[in-house]
Amino acid sequence: QWELVESGGGLVQVGGSLRLSCAASGSTLDYLTVGWFREAPGKEREGVSCISSSGGSTNYADSVEGRFTVSRDNAKSTVDLQMNSLQPEDTATYYCAASPIISVQDMCVKGLVGYWGQGTQVTVSS
Repeated sequence: QWELVESGGGLVQVGGSLRLSCAASGSTLDYLTVGWFREAPGKEREGVSCISSSGGSTNYADSVEGRFTVSRDNAKSTVDLQMNSLQPEDTATYYCAASPIISVQDMCVKGLVGYWGQGTQVTVSS
């Protein structure tokens, strides 16, 4: 029922910033836990950051803690991922994910996801 659409990926130099945005086409994200995952070539998809439906709970992977910030604007029905101090190891396809009635830990750590976006490429060049 939810078609997730990501935007904001691209090419950036080391130390630069990008902001990803996720929206639900024809629907709303308001009541969903939403997360960002990434998948680099030859690696498993990993949870980067997740945010609860209210925005009151968040979860970050250790590798991005302090550099990435997840936020949501329920008035606009969007969830953003602000990525600062980007490093080459952040290069990956980033996917928006969503699920109803699930904790940020279950989504980000256990990978329990109901809906996926098609992904947006982030490339960090050195």
